[in-house]
Amino acid sequence: MDYIQHTQEDVKQMLERIGVSGIEELFESVPEAIRFKGNLSLPQAHSEIELRKRMEQLARKNHAVGAENFCFLGGGCYDHYIPAVVDAVTSRGEFYTAYTPYQAEASQGTLQSIFEYQTAICELTGMEVSNASHYDGGTAFAEALIMAYNLNPKRRKILVSRAIHPEYRAIARTYTAPLPVDLIEVDFRDGTTDIEKLRSLAKKDQTLAIAFQTPNFFGCIEDCFEISKVARACDAFLIAVCDPISLAVLAPPGSYDADIAVGEGQPLGCEMSFGGPHFGFFTVKMKYVRKMPGRLIGETSDTQGRRAFVMTLMTREQHIRREKATSNICTNQALMAMRGLIYLVTLGKRGIREVAELCLQKAHYACDEISRVKGFAPRFNAPFFREFALKCLVPAAQVIEKLSKMGIFVGPDLGRWYPELSDTLLVAVTEKRTKEDIDLLVRALGKV
Repeated sequence: MDYIQHTQEDVKQMLERIGVSGIEELFESVPEAIRFKGNLSLPQAHSEIELRKRMEQLARKNHAVGAENFCFLGGGCYDHYIPAVVDAVTSRGEFYTAYTPYQAEASQGTLQSIFEYQTAICELTGMEVSNASHYDGGTAFAEALIMAYNLNPKRRKILVSRAIHPEYRAIARTYTAPLPVDLIEVDFRDGTTDIEKLRSLAKKDQTLAIAFQTPNFFGCIEDCFEISKVARACDAFLIAVCDPISLAVLAPPGSYDADIAVGEGQPLGCEMSFGGPHFGFFTVKMKYVRKMPGRLIGETSDTQGRRAFVMTLMTREQHIRREKATSNICTNQALMAMRGLIYLVTLGKRGIREVAELCLQKAHYACDEISRVKGFAPRFNAPFFREFALKCLVPAAQVIEKLSKMGIFVGPDLGRWYPELSDTLLVAVTEKRTKEDIDLLVRALGKV
């Protein structure tokens, strides 16, 4: 097959067919003043061997997480162990190439995998219904706010904890910009949402929803039941952003009466991969299912009484009128969600709890040991799960840079989003980090 898509003769025939004398005529609608003139400054063409060598040189600039480096990175993307079976199954052709089921009922395998994923997520969160997944945790959170508005458009105020992932909040502001809602950020105190401030802002007949994250962006565990009481007192929707691994040891959102629970599924068998692709999970109470964005797969029986799967709901722009759609989301992250399902099934209830307990224990061991290093201390006193905020005597960015040269990755620098925390960074400890790894980090901090 020729690499050149169109020959000069092909181009000539196409232009003649549409009645255009030259390619330049196709761009007449672009004002002359903003058109590029001259020649593009492009490097000389490479042979295949030269190009491959160049790409390998560029690839070597990446510092991958592996045996030669030690990853303590937090902030929403974590270095968890992924069982080999996850890659083995999801790389099979029938899963790897499966796309959105447009002829839904003819795609029984795809529908079943999504149905089983939904079931696993509901069991993990304690919620009643899960959709087929979202692009990531940030878009799931933004869609949750829109869903709340669609359920009660008469109210306008949404109280959002400032301890929610700052990128999630930024996505939410973009998504809700066309809507007549006010996103009011509630500050944090000692690492968790200031509940007294939240209570003072929550007004009956005005507050549409209250949104928080636990463990939050700082790794701190919120008082979920108290926040739930505030939401119920003003009859607002309660939106919880959860970490899936933590739900093996912490109270699930269904237990504290969350109306919508969402989160990032990356810890469930997805590689860090420079930030994606991952998947977002989205769960709701059954009574709100018709306003849930995305698609929902259900189980039924066929004419012969056999178990069968159907596309129960798909209320998105691509299928129904835009004004009646619950979301403009195009598709779901089927392959990444499949990884999450296989991960959960492989570990089982005991396995996922063991992973969570190891994260909890190792993170606290690391925090205790680092506290003994001069110049470093926990930033907050709130309980935490897998990561914690570390206060430094020197700028956090400087600590990150020095450790990276030693092959140790920590961060991010909280000053990037919170100016008052420019001396603070995050440290995350997963089940993969050994005692020797943690002790190495402690010694390295002593040299900074």
